[in-house]
Amino acid sequence: MKAKKIILLIGAIWLLAMSSCQDDFLDKQPISNLTPSNYLNQESDLASYTTNLFTEYDVFPTEGNPFAADRGTDVMTNRGIENKYVPGQWKVPQKEGDWNFKLIYQCNYFLQNVLPKYYAGKITGDLETIKHDIGEMYMIRASIYFKKLQNLGDFPIITATLPDEITALTAASKRAPQTEVARFIIADLDSAIAKLKTAAPDGNRNRLSKMSAQLFKSRVALYEASWLKYFKGTAFVPNGQGWPGINKGYNSNYNFSSGSIDSEIAYFYTEAMNSAKIVADATPLEVNNLDNWQPVAESDAVGQANFAKKLSTNKYFTMFGEVDLAPYKEILFWRRYDLALKVTNNIAVEMGKGNGGCGFTRGMVDGFLMKNGLPIYAAESGYKGDDTISQVRRNRDGRLFLFLKDPKQINILKDSPAGTHATPIEPYPDILNKTGNGDYPTGYANRKGLNFDAALGGNGLGFSGEIIFRGVEAYLNYMEASYEKSGNLDADAQKYWKAIRTRAGVDPDFQKTIDATDMTREAVNDWGAYSSGNLVDKTLYNIRRERRCELMAEGFRTMDLRRWRAMDQMITTPYQIEGFKLWGPMQKWYKAADLKYNKGNSSTVSDPALSDHLRIFQRVKTSLLYDGCKWTMAHYWNPIANEHFLITSEDFTDPEKSPIYQNPGWPTTANSGPIGF
Repeated sequence: MKAKKIILLIGAIWLLAMSSCQDDFLDKQPISNLTPSNYLNQESDLASYTTNLFTEYDVFPTEGNPFAADRGTDVMTNRGIENKYVPGQWKVPQKEGDWNFKLIYQCNYFLQNVLPKYYAGKITGDLETIKHDIGEMYMIRASIYFKKLQNLGDFPIITATLPDEITALTAASKRAPQTEVARFIIADLDSAIAKLKTAAPDGNRNRLSKMSAQLFKSRVALYEASWLKYFKGTAFVPNGQGWPGINKGYNSNYNFSSGSIDSEIAYFYTEAMNSAKIVADATPLEVNNLDNWQPVAESDAVGQANFAKKLSTNKYFTMFGEVDLAPYKEILFWRRYDLALKVTNNIAVEMGKGNGGCGFTRGMVDGFLMKNGLPIYAAESGYKGDDTISQVRRNRDGRLFLFLKDPKQINILKDSPAGTHATPIEPYPDILNKTGNGDYPTGYANRKGLNFDAALGGNGLGFSGEIIFRGVEAYLNYMEASYEKSGNLDADAQKYWKAIRTRAGVDPDFQKTIDATDMTREAVNDWGAYSSGNLVDKTLYNIRRERRCELMAEGFRTMDLRRWRAMDQMITTPYQIEGFKLWGPMQKWYKAADLKYNKGNSSTVSDPALSDHLRIFQRVKTSLLYDGCKWTMAHYWNPIANEHFLITSEDFTDPEKSPIYQNPGWPTTANSGPIGF
């Protein structure tokens, strides 16, 4: 039994045997032949090892389109049901899940073998580049741990490969309090910052850099500070009421490194501000030459062509869909794709039509300001309504104008025989299509990431670049951390905010917006209007609004909603996801016979008696989300799979005898939903 347990611990926890399923772990010898004596002795070995782990930074690696990465939130949705919004449907898995250490092992293997050689001067190659490679590995490990922090909270801190011995492996399964995990990540990033070059060694920012690490440090620190602030006193922070870390004994006397949770919050906000300022002050924003553009009539083909040509010269627009992102100084780190090397994505196809079956919500669209800086509901805003998409875009925040699609827009300016799946002219949104890229589930489609060259339009054969770190995030991180820490916006925060709004084509007077904000109206549009079940103040909300609008569709929303504790209100008040205003002039885009409602499972759209706007999950009454998105506190973190408790338990059968403790509200029994919340 003991031998079997050791094998399972090694396999399930540390995955010491690097199996063949790890495609291209290293473009060198098989792992069975890699030893400290014959590998990792020269700089090129180090670079090969670290760059093979850069897939850790893919925004949405399984879908081929990073601009659908906010799906399943109040920003974007597809037709699929998100189990996290149906309490009882999300269950504890039997095995696998987030509790795994494969990538952590790879990082530790590298550092454990490389650092002694580095300090002994035994690695051949340029010293500064060797240091850079080591810095990249520290940052990669920090990135892996940050995902663990977001999904699980408390987590074991492992810095070395471990012996094949049951006592050591089981002891190493003890979870460190999340604040210590966050501090460990910050320490790794400080090590990375000390070693990384200011400019990435490849010259194109396809490698990490000192600025990338500073930006990421600000993200981690902001996350932890806001999590501690909004979950203070609950089971989701160390020493909070019901914190499960106290149950196993080894965390029962935990003391915050800063002396108290309030001091810890201040520490992380300060770290976020300091790192963000370094990046923001060194990173200019790309230019958006809006020049007071207005929507072009659907029937005006010449106007549409001229508009597309103008758009193709707008660096703020092309930045998201270009093949070569090296010229864009706002981008700190990006992933290059190459058709010849068969390293491809599906961005161009999906942005040309339907965005991979994922659309913006009405809440996202209505949350954008008018270009005069007023919310759409303000008396002097000039908003004319949403009877058509062109009307929605008129005189709005330039980001909505640029990135919300309008029928008959031109998607292709440069044709190519290779572009067999390109969509030259934007169609009317096909809300009745339930398959693949042609599905427009909300009627509102995303244009961020579009490339006008049909050569990128082969299905699964696109090669536009993927942004990983963008400097504007530092502006946003600083603004939020500054206000959260002090309750005021300092001079730097004000400067950054005005710069973002000016680039977006919005009146830079943010106080004008704050004064006109009605939080009860914003709550209809935006889950970020809440924290801990209460509406936040108007200034903080508008800082969050700016973040939502600027980073729309780039994969930040789930993280932000979690750290703000922005879904408590849905425990008692379900939220109904809506799309565009179907029941109005846009109804003419469809055959009346195809718009079926109250027809049971054959219904294709929602009943106009419920709303003039398309309700995505109220087409059929059997939908699990028919009554709206609901929430339970347990869903702020993911559950740990049952097998991990069993293989670390004293008797191999009782999960309560494991040093691992389950996350708040989740049982340890497989296939069980949250309890007690």
